[in-house]
Amino acid sequence: MTLFNRFTTLSLAILLSFLLGCAGSPTTEGTGEYVDDTVITTKVKAAIFDEPTLKSAEINVETFKGTVQLSGFVNSRADINKAVEVARSVKGVKSVKNNMRLK
Repeated sequence: MTLFNRFTTLSLAILLSFLLGCAGSPTTEGTGEYVDDTVITTKVKAAIFDEPTLKSAEINVETFKGTVQLSGFVNSRADINKAVEVARSVKGVKSVKNNMRLK
């Protein structure tokens, strides 16, 4: 019976460490949050690419916990405003940080 108890204890310890290892904190993402942010980033990039007035190759998109950060260089203030508007329209985006610069 002691062998069974040791095996059960070891299994529970491994399970607990696995679950805690996947948890997020204020400065790091959990596994689920990472996947969600990757999906949001992809959707924002696609939306910017589909916008004919924007040069998507010059706009970088990063997402952390639903907050999208746009960076890169664009030709006009109108392009900055349009990119932010497009990013905000994507489902799942909580907020948008604009770090884009004019050329």
